[in-house]
Amino acid sequence: MFWWRKEVRPGISVAFSDDDAGNLALHVADNPDNVMVRRARLEAAAGLGERRFQYMNQVHGKAVEFIAAHSDGPTADAMVSTGQPLAVMVADCVPIVLLGEVPDETDRVLAVVHAGRPGVAADIVSATVAEMRNRGAATISAWLGPSICGECYEVPEQLRADVAAAVPETWSTTSWGTPALDLPAGVRSQLKALDVRVEYSGECTRETSRLYSYRRDQQTGRFAGLVWTHE
Repeated sequence: MFWWRKEVRPGISVAFSDDDAGNLALHVADNPDNVMVRRARLEAAAGLGERRFQYMNQVHGKAVEFIAAHSDGPTADAMVSTGQPLAVMVADCVPIVLLGEVPDETDRVLAVVHAGRPGVAADIVSATVAEMRNRGAATISAWLGPSICGECYEVPEQLRADVAAAVPETWSTTSWGTPALDLPAGVRSQLKALDVRVEYSGECTRETSRLYSYRRDQQTGRFAGLVWTHE
């Protein structure tokens, strides 16, 4: 059900699902009813009770939405809340989970980010961290879920040059010697510049059979990065 799961702070958990949880996306070739059953099973495994994870309609943009309560889901690639459980879906892109601590208060600021190539190049990370700080977060930590690594994410040479012009740390070469992008390295560099500590960075999706990978399989599902408070 969970590829990685940890109570990262008292009363707050971060997790990344695997293929045992099944496809969690409604936008791939899957029965929507089956997807909703899997989502409910995941929520039960997380101990959410009557609460539900908030998903979003991800479009490789830069929009960040604040979520006060569960809804049908915004069209965005990042969400921030002060307690609503959040989910981000990926199958090679970098799923980022963020936790911000508010000084002198018990409140925590939660966030998830869908950081694919366009999002990394547009620096959706900075936009999300800014929204978290607007909500009172001071110290912020990050968990990067499994994503395609810099030795596996082959791209055309011009695309590598374009993205690396915006985020130099993404420049990479595949293990077979062709142009590539290292999105996790790019995300880590952006977080470091924002004084956000990375507490976990996951495995390569393309190289890990229990994780969905679009680059490996083309027709595939989506796993999720998750953050929630315990109630």
